[in-house]
Amino acid sequence: MITLYGTPPTRTLRAIWLLNELGLEYETRPVDLMQGEHQQQAFLSLNPAGKIPVLVDGDLVLTESAAIQLYLAEKYPQAGFIPDTVEERAQMHRWNFFLVTEIEQPLWRIARQTFIYPEEQRLPQDVDQARQECVEMVAVLERHMKEREYLVGNRLSVADFNAAYTLDWANEEDMLGDAPRLREFLKTMYSRPTAPPTIAEAFAALES
Repeated sequence: MITLYGTPPTRTLRAIWLLNELGLEYETRPVDLMQGEHQQQAFLSLNPAGKIPVLVDGDLVLTESAAIQLYLAEKYPQAGFIPDTVEERAQMHRWNFFLVTEIEQPLWRIARQTFIYPEEQRLPQDVDQARQECVEMVAVLERHMKEREYLVGNRLSVADFNAAYTLDWANEEDMLGDAPRLREFLKTMYSRPTAPPTIAEAFAALES
């Protein structure tokens, strides 16, 4: 049995999406960040960085949500989420790296400076800078997707699932106002029956 440690609305959703898409049986073990469970020794023995998600599959313990997505897609190639050619695989990796470094990182900076760090440690000026950087990179992806259905080639790949979660996060921060193609892409991806809850839905579930 695959075990996934983590709690939505975090990047755990990326892993949940691939598990759902592949039709795999798995057990989810929530990690209460507010209660500091990610800093307890039992969890740190799985991920010394104290971050979620963590996937345990037999003897394999794997961290980093994008790496988990790639592992699952490679282990179950029948789904076709890894491109066949080395050129298209290179493009898939390119956009995965772009998403986690150029779009996700400014979003993470905004989160840190608005509610994660203690108020006395926050740098409000970094929020405006991070927002501008994120909007600029969203525009790059918008141009790439203007005449495309998928990020790479002519079928779904790991890059599309990664993009959907990342863009949902960007949408929560009102970053997609000038990106109509990405808003359409986001709507299409989350209409899939295997899609996990959106970030907003996951927050609402926590509050209830």
